[in-house]
Amino acid sequence: MRILSGIQPTGTLHIGNYLGAIKQWVELQNSKNFDEKTGCIFIVVDLHSLTVDYDPKQMQKMILDVAMDYLAAGIDPKKNTIFVQSHVKEHAELSWLLQTITPMGELERMTQYKDKSKQNKENINAGLFAYPVLMAADILLYKTTIVPVGDDQAQHVELTREIARKFNNKFGQTFPEPKTQLQKSGARIMSLTNPMQKMSKSIPQGCIFLTDSEQTIREKIKTAVTDSGKEIKFNETNKPAISNLLTIYHLFSGKSIPEIEKNYENKGYGDFKTGLADVVVDNLRKFQENRKKFEKDPELVKKILTQGAKKAQKIAEETMEEVKKKMGLI
Repeated sequence: MRILSGIQPTGTLHIGNYLGAIKQWVELQNSKNFDEKTGCIFIVVDLHSLTVDYDPKQMQKMILDVAMDYLAAGIDPKKNTIFVQSHVKEHAELSWLLQTITPMGELERMTQYKDKSKQNKENINAGLFAYPVLMAADILLYKTTIVPVGDDQAQHVELTREIARKFNNKFGQTFPEPKTQLQKSGARIMSLTNPMQKMSKSIPQGCIFLTDSEQTIREKIKTAVTDSGKEIKFNETNKPAISNLLTIYHLFSGKSIPEIEKNYENKGYGDFKTGLADVVVDNLRKFQENRKKFEKDPELVKKILTQGAKKAQKIAEETMEEVKKKMGLI
């Protein structure tokens, strides 16, 4: 079993990134089924982030920030492989080879491409269109069997399975077909200012960043929008705002939503928001303490990334040699 996942370095990570991805990674690492021999592969996927507008001067800082977030959250570099995508050139190489067998029609139906094209009308580039093939290369390069992702990426993993089947049928059995592992909650973390939109770093007031101070976290939760009525009840259709806050409370505290509802029965939104702020602040405290240690020693983080890239490179080279032989390139 080999598990792989990654996050783009497009800015400071928020609790949606943590609850939807990193928290699950740590749980996988600490589970009884964790394979000590293969470990997990966690990538800072910087090549993917180039498909939208970015500041080149800030790229290295953002890459290092994501790596620090991985480590501060508890991802153990002794058990897992952590590295930067562009540091292993085989990602781009395999992506091109896989593009030659990927039908245009499959890429055209990708919903994320359609969504991002609407958001970035002035920069609809070929990289954005071929993004899912690069993701397939990330996964197949290490012969990954399980990919933990949010539901917005599940379609890309399904395309990866199709590409693996197509390659195997054409050139001989090479890649396993990876399985999607959706976050256990199945929930998206929505914006504090608009519960109909996914939490996004582009709207800072509706987003709780992992590095936000206690005062900032409490202020953002205090001013978060709520629904009509004062009942603390989970109902995504009629009470989307309070349902989102309940989801955050549930995922951070580990308490069931019915239990939280019972605890705040006959209490107002003010009491609930105070309790939610306490839970979020308490749960982020250790992360923030750990992160400050890594911020003081960026060279250690760079060393971990370099070691991870060397480890990944060995696997990538073996895969590419096999792929090139089967495709008649060597």
